[in-house]
Amino acid sequence: MSNDAATATVEGATSVAGPEQQPPAHGIGASLAPVDARAKTEGTFPYAADLWAEGLLWAAVLRAPHAYARIVSIDTAAAAAMPGVRAVVTHADVPGDPAFGRRIADRPVFAAEYVRHHGEPIAAVAADHPDTARLAAAAIAVEYEVLEPVTDPEKAFTAEPLHPDGNLIRHIPLQYGDPEVTGDVVVEGLYRIGRQDPAPIGAEAGLAVPRPDGGVELYTASTDPHGDRDAAAVCFGLEPDRVKVVVTGVPGATGDREDLGFQLPLGLLALKTGCPVKLTATREESFLGHAHRHPTLLRYRHHADAEGRLVKVEAQILLDAGAYAEASAESLAAAVAFACGPYVVPHAFVEGWAVRTNNPPSGHVRGEGAMQVCAAYEGQMDKLAAKLGIDPAELRMRNVLATGDLLPTGQTVTCPAPVAELLGAVRDFPLPTLPKDAPEDDWLLPGGPEGAGEPDAVRRGVGYALGMVHMLGAEGTDEVSTATVKVHDGVATVICAAVETGQGFTTLARQIVQETLGIEEVHVAPVDTDQPPAGPATHGRHTWVSGGAVERAAKMVRTQLLQPLAHKFGMSTELLQIADGKITSYDGVLSTTVTEAMDGKELWATAQCRPHPTEPLDETGQGDAFVGLAFCAIRAVVDVDIELGSVRVVELAVAQDVGRILNPRQLTARIEAGVTQGVGAALTENLRTVRGRIRHPDLTGYALPTALDAPDIRIVKLVEERDVVAPFGAKAASAVPVVTCPAAIASAVRAATGRPVNRLPIRPQAAVVQQG
Repeated sequence: MSNDAATATVEGATSVAGPEQQPPAHGIGASLAPVDARAKTEGTFPYAADLWAEGLLWAAVLRAPHAYARIVSIDTAAAAAMPGVRAVVTHADVPGDPAFGRRIADRPVFAAEYVRHHGEPIAAVAADHPDTARLAAAAIAVEYEVLEPVTDPEKAFTAEPLHPDGNLIRHIPLQYGDPEVTGDVVVEGLYRIGRQDPAPIGAEAGLAVPRPDGGVELYTASTDPHGDRDAAAVCFGLEPDRVKVVVTGVPGATGDREDLGFQLPLGLLALKTGCPVKLTATREESFLGHAHRHPTLLRYRHHADAEGRLVKVEAQILLDAGAYAEASAESLAAAVAFACGPYVVPHAFVEGWAVRTNNPPSGHVRGEGAMQVCAAYEGQMDKLAAKLGIDPAELRMRNVLATGDLLPTGQTVTCPAPVAELLGAVRDFPLPTLPKDAPEDDWLLPGGPEGAGEPDAVRRGVGYALGMVHMLGAEGTDEVSTATVKVHDGVATVICAAVETGQGFTTLARQIVQETLGIEEVHVAPVDTDQPPAGPATHGRHTWVSGGAVERAAKMVRTQLLQPLAHKFGMSTELLQIADGKITSYDGVLSTTVTEAMDGKELWATAQCRPHPTEPLDETGQGDAFVGLAFCAIRAVVDVDIELGSVRVVELAVAQDVGRILNPRQLTARIEAGVTQGVGAALTENLRTVRGRIRHPDLTGYALPTALDAPDIRIVKLVEERDVVAPFGAKAASAVPVVTCPAAIASAVRAATGRPVNRLPIRPQAAVVQQG
């Protein structure tokens, strides 16, 4: 990856710091390094797997070997009788509600009557040694009546109900405009998107500690501690104040980092034994237990006039939710709302469904819903361009969305939408040199440095894609975050339950306080549920909502600090400024340090940030469902061996709508990481199942892109057009390149091969061209 090029772009072309201006050392706009960076790179950062407690017991979970089966009986006697085993729990031991879920509580803590997916928890064991716990779990005798699984989401409509709530989770029939309108040119396409796993850096782990009041404390890498606490309390039959979630070090998250399916058995075992209980999942258990990206089937028909301007889009979108609802309703809303992409479409008719199957559960993964439809609508744009004989970039430029246009949901785009500027930037960026201009020994063939192909079989392709995502929750979600800022002895402390998942919130919080109060030493307190809620770490929420709460609290402390001085010198606080730890007045009469002005006092303030409300989509898919939108354009250059079908991504040129750059280096890293995750979705990552069973639940069979697979990433433009309703005007940065990248790579492979490329990840046979 070209970090130097990206950094130069951030600090030059995007106006964070002009060519003759040095970036600030701290505060907004500084490339402040994360506090925990050194500890993480040196291996000394404390993760959940490192936790320990006196009298610790070890947990193991028995998981179902079948995708669909009726449970005839569960016999735990042999396991319970093993030396060293302290407790065995099943569905019969859940004292509260036996099911949980983010929006729909349909997922049982332990399977009771039916197993609905491979790897579903059946029982859990606590023992004095991890090997004993695993042996005891294996000794639990379960008699199954194996049933025929429903693994094809299209068959879920007519299959017998897999769940008491039925197989249909949500149906959205979006209707916008005149259904009778047709275009001069019509293209159709069928697209399939595979199952991508979030593949967290560290497998799930946690510790549960019983409390003297009969409650329990859960130490986990949760990304939504208050939501997890409330769901756990319901299952444990306890009041929420008797369950505490303490967030331990999070290795990184691109979705739901710590699934409740791991936390709840821990808490039940701790409550039953009265001892601390620890669970460290194997990588196989991690693959089986957490949610994945929704596999999706998409049928499209695009209508355009003779000039290539879109007239109507018709689409059908089917999300495979797996066994339980998880985040499928929200993912479907995003898929349907963004089914036409960042293009102006006067008439749109999109029908979307999310259905239950016996496949592994699907849930939150970056850009859920939006990524799948981006691959499809960009495939359609390539087909239109080919049929009309128009350059693919030019066809897109004729249809791009702008501020003031309407989405097919009827919502007006009020935020900055510089889509044309983004597309123009990647289109006009110089292309990399062709391999034929370099000595053959220097070639990097598709398939790696020792690629088996021949240079004569390599074809180069250039493709484009435009993506969009929504920020924050949608459809009436009450977005709110609370933060407290305290200052004492020249040191500031931020208390906010926003979890640092690698998105950089703790660094941002420090920068906000530095900028507002002029205090360089800023600490961010560890997160637990004794603090007011800040909500989940999804959709760029914490940059906007939690960052906004920190800013408001810091400004309140600023007022407390400056008011006595302003009163003393007979001026308003607006005439005083804080910079580099000094307070000065506009006329230079007053000049003192922040420490002197504090005079040993402790100042603190608590504030909330709550964006403007949204509303659910109605029965025709209409409504102001989203708070804000972010956009991205990517041009992909690929080399394809048309004999072997192997693909090498040569370069990805990225232009992104970021609102305002708060931390240049951190922003660059987030975009590069998102693009690389998109490369995995495009070429290698496919969690394959056979009759509902995951074939390779490990990092050998599931091929994540490594540093050697990362292409040359050129961040050619970051558009700073501030969103006036967002704190600092900033936008989420990580999800939209994930959404856009796979579609751009697929477009480039189409250009190189002339093949339709309608499936992600791209299989070798899809890139092979028959020689005649």
